[in-house]
Amino acid sequence: MFVLGIDPGLSRCGYGCVEHGRKPRAVAAGVIRTDSSVERPLRLAEIQREIRTLIGELKPQVVAIERVLFQQNATTAMSVGMVSGIIMVEAVSAGCAVVEYSPNEVKLAVAGWGGAGKDEVGQMVQTLLGLPKRLKPADVADAVAVALCHVAHMPASRAAGALR
Repeated sequence: MFVLGIDPGLSRCGYGCVEHGRKPRAVAAGVIRTDSSVERPLRLAEIQREIRTLIGELKPQVVAIERVLFQQNATTAMSVGMVSGIIMVEAVSAGCAVVEYSPNEVKLAVAGWGGAGKDEVGQMVQTLLGLPKRLKPADVADAVAVALCHVAHMPASRAAGALR
């Protein structure tokens, strides 16, 4: 089973695909970047195209998205919400299940406590997947952490079915 984790953002949208099995395995990871000098509708369309392509290539069963709970900047929160909506629509249109996790849920599942910092999350992603080095930028590690969070929250019976 493939889980595509997304750390949504308009300038940098991190993604990471993890294969769930006896031991999670990294399949793909990266960041979709958009130019801040371009109008927002065009940037959103670019993210939509990239997400559609990723889902088509990776064929995840689940798309897990980090839910934005609070932003000091309302404009940033709105943009992240728009990106999240586009990702959800693309995922559902492709037949994927969609789940959302709060940042604290992701940190708890990956690092063991909800107050973990970016460095701790990055280190744990590296350790859990046996990667030779940390994923950079942090948006990428965060997206993979979202995918790992979903794997950790899967019911044992469903996880067992994924191994068959």
